[in-house]
Amino acid sequence: MRKSPVLERVFSTLQAVGSIAGKVDKAADLRLSWGMQVERDQTHHGEDPAFRVPDRIPVFPLPNVVFFPRMYLPLHIFEPRYRDMVADAVAEGQCVGMALLKEGWEQDYYGNPAIFDVGCVGRLVSVQRLPDGRYNILLQGLHRYEIREQFYEKRYRQARVVLTPGEPHGPLEAAVKSDLVRTLERFLAARGEGHLLRELFRPDVNDETFVNSLSTYLDFTPLEKQFLLEAESLVQRARRLSDLIQFKICEQDGAKG
Repeated sequence: MRKSPVLERVFSTLQAVGSIAGKVDKAADLRLSWGMQVERDQTHHGEDPAFRVPDRIPVFPLPNVVFFPRMYLPLHIFEPRYRDMVADAVAEGQCVGMALLKEGWEQDYYGNPAIFDVGCVGRLVSVQRLPDGRYNILLQGLHRYEIREQFYEKRYRQARVVLTPGEPHGPLEAAVKSDLVRTLERFLAARGEGHLLRELFRPDVNDETFVNSLSTYLDFTPLEKQFLLEAESLVQRARRLSDLIQFKICEQDGAKG
């Protein structure tokens, strides 16, 4: 796996904070994610057409993470069963499917609690094994998937999946993107975060990365993000995103009044 200065910065950050939890500098996080995607697009001309996602993949369920295509997700792996998962994925397949746990997962966390059938599969682009056996990994989001069957022979869950990339992702219609941008501008201005707009409009960031970055980094609940992930097309995701942002604006106005 090729290392890059961007990946080195990711793991420097992980080591500094000790985990992926905690306060996030949204502007810096967007720069990092977009910088990695632009770097990969320029170097590899997008996705590697020779790379094949296996029909059966390991699944890593979390209660508060929804992963999107074209995004990058740094993870600190410490549970023994998920250390096994990473080691197996490195040896064969190079993929991990991220999934959102359903409500009530706390009752059976160390078993196999219910998860949403729609998730995102990520390719392992960097793996750092620590001396005590833990891992820092970096996933590149590839495609949405739907689970067809789950398997429990190993200590971690596996699933047979069908990739559901949706409609081809060209540029958004001008009216759809304009509506999203206007709504976003109002939302950020109301929060005193208008400066983030400078981070959001870059000519080297395509519309899919733009929409999926907002879906990832804006302050939505995991269920709201799952709603965005399950959109059948980029246009539908952009429209759902506009609706959710508008709902947040109404919440803010209600709190003020």
